Amino acid sequence: MAQSEPTAPLDGPGAAMLDALFSQSLVGLHLLDTDLRVVRVNTATPAMRDVPVEDVVGHRVDEVYGLLDAAEVLALVRGVLDSGVPLVAHVVRAHRRSDPGHQYFHEISVFRLETPSGDVLGLAVAVVEVTEREESRAREVVLEMTREHVGRTLDVLETCQELVDVLVPRVADIAVVEVVDAVLRGDHPPLAPLPRDVPLRRAAFRSAAGGSGADADAPQAHPLGDVRALPGPTPYTQALSDLRPRAVASLDEDLPWLAADPARARAIRAAGAHTLITAPLTVRDTVLGLISLYRTRQGEPYDEDDVSLLLQVADHTALSIDNARRYTREHTIAATVQRQLLPRRPSSHPALETTPLLLPPDSGGQWYDTIPLSGARTGLAVGGVVGRGLHAAAVMGQLRTVVRSLAAFDVEPDELLARLNDTATFLAAERATLPTADPLHRQALAARFAYAVYDPLTLTCTVAGAGSPSLVVVHADGSTEVRNVPAGSLLGSEDKTPFAATAFSVPEGSLLILCDTPLPALVASGDADALRRLAEQHRGRPLEDLRDDVLYALAGTAEPGPTALLLVRTQPFPADRVGVWQLPDTPTAVATARRLVRDRLADWGVERKTAHDTELIVSELVTNAVRYGSPPLELRVINDRALTCEVGDGSASTPRLRHASVADEGGRGLFIVAQLAQAWGTRYTPEGKIIWTEQNPPPG
Repeated sequence: MAQSEPTAPLDGPGAAMLDALFSQSLVGLHLLDTDLRVVRVNTATPAMRDVPVEDVVGHRVDEVYGLLDAAEVLALVRGVLDSGVPLVAHVVRAHRRSDPGHQYFHEISVFRLETPSGDVLGLAVAVVEVTEREESRAREVVLEMTREHVGRTLDVLETCQELVDVLVPRVADIAVVEVVDAVLRGDHPPLAPLPRDVPLRRAAFRSAAGGSGADADAPQAHPLGDVRALPGPTPYTQALSDLRPRAVASLDEDLPWLAADPARARAIRAAGAHTLITAPLTVRDTVLGLISLYRTRQGEPYDEDDVSLLLQVADHTALSIDNARRYTREHTIAATVQRQLLPRRPSSHPALETTPLLLPPDSGGQWYDTIPLSGARTGLAVGGVVGRGLHAAAVMGQLRTVVRSLAAFDVEPDELLARLNDTATFLAAERATLPTADPLHRQALAARFAYAVYDPLTLTCTVAGAGSPSLVVVHADGSTEVRNVPAGSLLGSEDKTPFAATAFSVPEGSLLILCDTPLPALVASGDADALRRLAEQHRGRPLEDLRDDVLYALAGTAEPGPTALLLVRTQPFPADRVGVWQLPDTPTAVATARRLVRDRLADWGVERKTAHDTELIVSELVTNAVRYGSPPLELRVINDRALTCEVGDGSASTPRLRHASVADEGGRGLFIVAQLAQAWGTRYTPEGKIIWTEQNPPPG
């Protein structure tokens, strides 16, 4: 039976009932006077039995129970005495004399006692021990924080750091996470038991005494990022072998396994760690890594409840790490595919130089291209598939191939986008027919794209776009302008709005910045300084340096999604490498054209066989223009990456390659042209059409 010590005996049934209450109550009871001194107490709870009654009565409440927050508790109790407002179910922490290393929780309720006339007699305090409840609640909080904060990113190292930030100091004073090094590269984790020679990387570290990561002041066995196999046998290697956690209640010097890992033993002694729990990070019988928790300040060793908590935390963390590993693997594959599909470097053109910029450079779905076109022109393409990963890279490769094929037919930018959109719509329809369980079935296919054609001979640029492309022009004199590129629907969307193109003049020495999305850092209202700085820096600087400047300008903006960008600097096309002549619409035009071409090829030093083939090509093209075309007739020869011959006339009729029979007297002109030239085609203009051919580059 619990003992009680009344300060003043009472007479009658009330006194007997009060004595029974204090002697039989399962709740700790205290009576305090107005000086907050204990005048009566029962020993019904373990915390009360731990302190003799004679050491309690007559003493102030904060002096006898080992309260961890004595000043705070005293202030709360005094507040009840002064205000009369009860304090109900407030949790306090305390140590016991018999177990000073363990922390206990008590729930207190405080009420003011008054006489019928309103005089304050003191306080009544009811105490219930809730240690088990609070510890269980604390474990639930740790689990909830783990689910909420660990695995928010698809980065293995970041996930490990999030874990130790949750565990310290709630569960441990020191937390270490080590991950199989191959997992960080996205490789498949090894099956259990983990081979002894498999290296682990120290991925995360946090100490309650000295911070986290590389900046931690607490002693560490190895620095953050260190990669090495674990020596054994130790609790760490055993946990990785049979996939069972290990709890070591006392880390004293006599433990034989400490000698197997001297570096870790030195760190344990230097940190003052006295208890350890370590658990493997596993998914489907594969080993991802290891969690190790130490206590230095918290006195109590780890128990079975802590082991159960760590296993639940480890399961969640292992799944998050495996998700990050899978993402890393797919991201690596997508980046590799993208690198293989993109041009190694922009094509070289006499009339311009280019350099690309992809943000980020390895999303998988972005691309750029510079496409040589007939007549010394160049097609400039930038685009990006909405989404990331391997599937976006695959669609990007398909669209880039289609763009290359369409560009070879000399179609205008707006027509090229219309045909490309047909392909994207077809691919989107194919994706919609996938099984509903396929993740791609729920992902709409869409792509941004901008395509421009630059003509160095007419100094014009024609551009069209899908989405919201942007084009900035920085002139040689330092002036800048933002060209209004007609915005079209995304490729693959159900919107049937036709695409539009715009053409404008581009003086020699200008800098063009073509992007498949808006450029807020350069074209936003009120940010003219960025354009002016770029204009000032553009003259006389390498294009790669300007690309870095654009990257730095874009780094501080909240760009919505990946961006593909192409920087283009136009250069004068050598005038002595072009010949242009107007021809009469008479049969004599053929002989005139042959003579003009012969003289110009001689000036260029073209070898005799190539010159002879070129004369024959020009003869056939001019003959067709005189017979089937309409004036005006124009002949143009260009000494560029290839030897180009162009004959233009005012007719829009399309020539057709025929295979004449033996008895036919004509119909072999284009057949001869196709045999002598490496490529030929038709390009339509507002004035008519141009038939062009290309031959191998002439020597020199």
